[in-house]
Amino acid sequence: MTREPYADRREAGWVLADLLGDYAGRDDVVVLGLPRGGVPVAAIVARALGAPLDVVVVRKLGVPGQPELAMGAITGVGESIVVVRNETVLAHTGVGEEAFHRVLTAETAELHRREKLYRGDRPRLQVRGRTALIVDDGLATGSSVRAAIAALRREEPARLVVGVPVGSASSCALVAREADEVVCAWAPEPFYGVGQGYYDFSQTSDAEVRDALAVGRPADGGGAREDAGGRARGEAGGGTHEEAVRIPVGAAALDADLAVPAHARSVVVFAHGSGSGRRSPRNRYVAEALRGAGHATLLMDLLTQEEEQVDLRTRELRFDIGLLATRLAAAVDWWTARHGGDLPVVTFGASTGAAAALIAAAERPAVVGVVSRGGRPDLAGEALGRVRVPVLLVVGGEDRQVLELNRQAAAALGGPVEIAVVPGATHLFEEPGTLDEVIRLTVAALDRWLGRTTGVT
Repeated sequence: MTREPYADRREAGWVLADLLGDYAGRDDVVVLGLPRGGVPVAAIVARALGAPLDVVVVRKLGVPGQPELAMGAITGVGESIVVVRNETVLAHTGVGEEAFHRVLTAETAELHRREKLYRGDRPRLQVRGRTALIVDDGLATGSSVRAAIAALRREEPARLVVGVPVGSASSCALVAREADEVVCAWAPEPFYGVGQGYYDFSQTSDAEVRDALAVGRPADGGGAREDAGGRARGEAGGGTHEEAVRIPVGAAALDADLAVPAHARSVVVFAHGSGSGRRSPRNRYVAEALRGAGHATLLMDLLTQEEEQVDLRTRELRFDIGLLATRLAAAVDWWTARHGGDLPVVTFGASTGAAAALIAAAERPAVVGVVSRGGRPDLAGEALGRVRVPVLLVVGGEDRQVLELNRQAAAALGGPVEIAVVPGATHLFEEPGTLDEVIRLTVAALDRWLGRTTGVT
């Protein structure tokens, strides 16, 4: 696979989170970053998946005189230390047992120091019986990740998954023998080192690691997670009803996730873009924030499982705007038939899903507004002139071609329209703070459309 290097570890985290989307929204998942560089990546993954974050402190055992070359790695569970040796490097460099143990002693002391530095008095998150996602910023020799796997196996997790944005194909294959699953977003050939996968590969500080942990997990080390409004998910009396549903669309049925908070003011129906679905980490992150602001959310797959499995036909279906719009309209009909007119409907589209969201709004009076995130509203064609409800088009400032297409579509819309440009954002809103700005703009628009005068800051 050929691609440009990641801008930084945050962008890498979003890309990796997309690939780990099947683990989103699950209560049995824990994300474990390898300090220091793996933690910024893991923090984005945990945030996108809605999972708690912790660290597995691993120390590389560098060859004397060549500290960047790993001859092994160590980590710990409680008071015990797990040592993984790289026998190939040891044989190649000729490092003897005495020299190996000198490095081991020094790094063991440093391991204990960093455990205390990063975690303080907070206990480890428990992984027994849960799915542990081990995340690093890259995989070179694999020694550090293998040490983490060996240590975590002692805690008896239900499943051990390793995720890295970039890595050596051979090391990924080696680690796959010891983990239950390895997700490597990019394995460049030839592979020179993890740094080749990043434009910005600057060192992560200890303070950044501590800050990420403070945000990514409760102080008591428990597994409860909070939604965007500060409410713990799954707590008694949390007030949000969640269920998996199947929506009939002709002879087919589509999988969807419905979540309705207490006193909801609207339901936001998400239309995902090409190649995405209801497990999209970005849309799940936005949806969770909208629920915190008092809106129900319906995240649905616009293609059936069978359609997703047929490669060539799937590519055609993902760009069949008419089909996607028909299915989105069917979801609106399903909602209104089930709930009547209790809650107004807002359609939220990303990429090609924006066109489907607009067409559904033109054809279904239950829809009171449309939000497009990095969308292609121009693909709605002649339906644009039939859209009478207010429309918010959110576009990244660096997504210049799509921005121009949005401006052309705005001129053709038949109702009120606002274009909001997020400075510095590219098409997927991967840059720090840009997705939060999408949320702020969306909540403010919903407040206006639903008759509230207060916005968000």
